[in-house]
Amino acid sequence: MPDLDNSNKNEAEVSWFAPLCNGDDRYLGFHDSSFKSNWKNTSKIVKKADSLGFNNILCPSSYQVGQDTLSFASAIAPATNNINLLTAIRCGEVHPPMLGRAIATLDHILEGRLTLNIISSDLPGTSLSSELRYKRSDEVIQILKQGWTKDYVKFNGEFYSIELPSDPVKTYQQNGGPLLYFGGYSNLGLDLCAKHCDVYLMWPDTIKRIKNHIEKLKTKAKIYNRSIQFGLRIHIIVRETEEEARSYAKQIISKIDLKKGDQIRNRALDSKSTGVSLQTDLRNKSDDDYFVEDYLWTGIGIARSGCGAAIVGDPDQVFNKLMTYMKIGIKSFILSGYPHDEEIDYFAKYVLPRINNISLPKYLGRIPNKTPKSPLGLGKRN
Repeated sequence: MPDLDNSNKNEAEVSWFAPLCNGDDRYLGFHDSSFKSNWKNTSKIVKKADSLGFNNILCPSSYQVGQDTLSFASAIAPATNNINLLTAIRCGEVHPPMLGRAIATLDHILEGRLTLNIISSDLPGTSLSSELRYKRSDEVIQILKQGWTKDYVKFNGEFYSIELPSDPVKTYQQNGGPLLYFGGYSNLGLDLCAKHCDVYLMWPDTIKRIKNHIEKLKTKAKIYNRSIQFGLRIHIIVRETEEEARSYAKQIISKIDLKKGDQIRNRALDSKSTGVSLQTDLRNKSDDDYFVEDYLWTGIGIARSGCGAAIVGDPDQVFNKLMTYMKIGIKSFILSGYPHDEEIDYFAKYVLPRINNISLPKYLGRIPNKTPKSPLGLGKRN
């Protein structure tokens, strides 16, 4: 994989977020049914992100009220033109050969515009130790990669024992299949990412701690003779002036019932994870206005699990903050705002045109020059 560290420092993949899990609202902790996660609302956001020039969009997976990720991605794919779909897959949820076939089908529909977000948390209604969850994920990834790169899948592990021809799972993308994005903070998770994945996604943190985390992952990846790219999942509030941006930040948390906020944070399957605890720690270190360093606001974490902070400021402040992240090694941003369909317009107007927005699959050579023949009968044929 090419090392992007010495490339243009104003060069990154800029992505948006598709709220499949019913978390979109104007006021956090105060749900308005007009923002409900349904086909009409979420497909509109994906199509807008595509038309505005975003190069990827995260389609998350959760058991909470919302939509099935693979079904949604397959339905929206023909309605998009340029954007990649960062489709979340929960390892163990689908038998790996059938998951491989679903991935291949979607990648051919998209003609190579598929990226995958690897999730290793518990499946709904079940509980495994971290060691077993990551072992299962390791096996799933190995099976998928065999299908993408070899003529035959032959695997014998603790969770799966499989021998099958690989033709049905061959993806449109060559040279290793779709890029794998992964986010997790436990030592087992970091090792899984260093061993198998292409892009390590982090949640918001101070510049110093993100820089240290990047160096830690680079060291782990070298153990496997690999290099990986780094991404940041973060919210954005950008307005013409800093005063307006800060005012809006206060507005979106103005109706939070703190007890209800706790319920919202704790309902997610990963609410007890190391990453979530780090977001709580970040918020506890913030000032009275929830800022933990310049332009990094942690108020969002009052009422949501996971990514709990936003970059808040005027266009120059937001752009410069993103540039600071890029300079320490971030090459992919997954952004969002409340409500998503409105905040995307502000970012596209004030900041997006100033960034050299790349598509990582194209940059890393995953899209073939010629359309491959699909064993599934999907996609264009030569």
